[in-house]
Amino acid sequence: MKIGAFDSGLGGLTVVKAINEVFKGADILYIADTAYAPYGIKTHEEILNRCIELTDYLIKTHNIEALIVACNTATSAAIKYLRLNYPSLIVIGTEPGIKPAIQITKTLKVGVMATNVTLRGEKYQALVDELSKDKEITLFEQACPGLVEQIEKGEIFSETTKDMLRVWLTPMKENKVDTIVLGCTHYPLVQESIKEIMCEQINLIETGPAIAKRLNQLCKEKGHCKIDPLKISIYYTGTINEIMIKEIFKDSKNKDEIKVRKCEI
Repeated sequence: MKIGAFDSGLGGLTVVKAINEVFKGADILYIADTAYAPYGIKTHEEILNRCIELTDYLIKTHNIEALIVACNTATSAAIKYLRLNYPSLIVIGTEPGIKPAIQITKTLKVGVMATNVTLRGEKYQALVDELSKDKEITLFEQACPGLVEQIEKGEIFSETTKDMLRVWLTPMKENKVDTIVLGCTHYPLVQESIKEIMCEQINLIETGPAIAKRLNQLCKEKGHCKIDPLKISIYYTGTINEIMIKEIFKDSKNKDEIKVRKCEI
């Protein structure tokens, strides 16, 4: 099976890493669309059009059978269109883990770190409205402008990045937030700094494992046989920090077999 995936940069590799830990018998063709990064500052129409271009490329060039939109912002803008217009594809999107956050919070105070596009998106708002009926929770929503760029530069432990995080996280800490939804696939890459700043037992909810589980389920229904090892190819459209790729996959058994190359889209 050939599985396509894309994000604006390195963030979606947190999803690929989660898949790599539980899935076999497939080629993953991942596009880090760094030439168009970050998606979070672009219009809905710009993001949608780019998602269509990337999907068409993956189908025509790699003949993919499944597509993972490994980006919350792109999912918000394009997932409905992609599912409607590519009916032969398995299409899996990425959305903030509000449901598990609501299930595990003890203080009923939940933080959501995401891009402006995700927080303003119809899909996110509908999800919050539906799930908040089950519990009277208080959401602390925080857009994080500039954080994706810091991560792409590899500055996951720099003081500049930590200062940015402190500004966003201090109100959550003061209000006894005990669960934070990482509503962007880049943000798990700074989770150690988030834990350090919160200074308490904090639940961090990321979406990679949930996507891997969903992919397993849908592919099993299609009769997918998971025998051979998983192969990962990473393509990038602008520039990419290969040191960060090595950092993300440093604990993976097949880290030395991952291919990285540039492509024109």
